[in-house]
Amino acid sequence: MGSDASERQAIRELVENWVLWRDAGDWQRFRTVWHSDGRMMATWFQGTADRFIAISREGFEKGVSILHFLGGSSIEIAGSRAISQTKMTISQRARVQDVLVDVVCTGRFYDFFEKRDGRWGLVLRQPIYEKDRMDPVDPSAQLSLDPALLARFPEGYRHLAYLQVAIGFTVKPDMPGLRGAEVEALYARGAAWLAGKPL
Repeated sequence: MGSDASERQAIRELVENWVLWRDAGDWQRFRTVWHSDGRMMATWFQGTADRFIAISREGFEKGVSILHFLGGSSIEIAGSRAISQTKMTISQRARVQDVLVDVVCTGRFYDFFEKRDGRWGLVLRQPIYEKDRMDPVDPSAQLSLDPALLARFPEGYRHLAYLQVAIGFTVKPDMPGLRGAEVEALYARGAAWLAGKPL
């Protein structure tokens, strides 16, 4: 293993490359941040990295607008394994009831990394969704949301879910938020990963 600082730098670089290459549609390089068995969890998708890349590419080519921005990070390393938490925002633009809106969701990427054959790679990405909001792109536009649909989803991503349902996605209703049983279970899973247990 390299020095602790160099290992952290390598992991942080992967986190940053994930965002830059995915949002730019650089799919060949985007694949390199994952291990072959990597998995992605998101509001609208849960499955293999390969399938996530394929569906993301299809959406990108059709004009789906999902962008990411990163903040600070915390990385725990135990031998050849690591857990990285990185503050992030997800920004998605689409039409809801014929009104063009932006949804901004703030949270964290909670990432399971492993070093194999001298290379760190992403094994699992599970976002934590902390809070969100929806705004018309034209501030004079009138938007009236269905309160029953909004209430179907947790506070941390209910506006994001609302938009994604409106454009045809099936949204997972029990993703981790800032507090609650789901995020506590995720923390326990991360601790088990660092202790050498399988996912």
